Amino acid sequence: MRAWINGRTLESPDQPALRVLDHGLVVGDGVFETVKVVDGQPFALTRHLERLARSAAGLGIGEPDLDLVRAGVEATVEGQELPFGRIRITITSGPGPLGSPRGNQGQTLVVVTEPAARPESTTAIATVPWVRNERGALSGLKTTSYAENALMVEYALRQGASEAVMANTAGLLCEGTGSCIFYVLDGQLVTPTLESGCLAGVTRALVLEWCRDEIDVVERDEPIEVLQRAEEIFLAGTTRDVQGIHRVDDRPLAAPGPVTSLAASIFAQRSKEQVDP
Repeated sequence: MRAWINGRTLESPDQPALRVLDHGLVVGDGVFETVKVVDGQPFALTRHLERLARSAAGLGIGEPDLDLVRAGVEATVEGQELPFGRIRITITSGPGPLGSPRGNQGQTLVVVTEPAARPESTTAIATVPWVRNERGALSGLKTTSYAENALMVEYALRQGASEAVMANTAGLLCEGTGSCIFYVLDGQLVTPTLESGCLAGVTRALVLEWCRDEIDVVERDEPIEVLQRAEEIFLAGTTRDVQGIHRVDDRPLAAPGPVTSLAASIFAQRSKEQVDP
């Protein structure tokens, strides 16, 4: 693991670097992106940085210096053996008071890069009793206020699943804590609309763009119970790519199914052609 903060590469990722009054720590006031690394190259970095900027604007913490972010990415990736890894880019509103109002000392920018385990081809998911607020102030933003996601993931892990999937306040299928969800119904590939409150996932967008020529795929909102009759389900995420689901709650599924396999094949092939699409 290699860490960089505000233009300085740390001698060790364990080295103290963040001020105790940083609002990212005090109130979770920040945004972030996780970027996949394949053979030492960040994947879809431009798209991730564009979303980082949108999240920062939506949260009102100011425009990030994306050239500086790229410098941090380069500093943490360069010289590492990274057949497969991940980069975590975090921007907070910077130091502030012990309370909700923000300070005026400028943003804190942190980049951390580390090796990662490649995902399994299939996994299990668990639906959770909590919902995503599609009308909330943070809807559609990738913020560091992730406590509810941590709670949901722990719930899923206790069910023997690797990801938690939730509905929105209207009971419509929304997303996973760190992934977007697709399912097959009557042979058609479906994913929730962005109006459901789900994050505009980078992998989600690429699946939609790359698969439309060969797969009948639509964005449509359905009650979360649709997962109990879906023919196939898969997650789309930065380090998951296209990952088939072999169990949702107590319901087993044959995975990966034919549509999932085709989507995964298309994604893998197009990914090789475009490291930074």
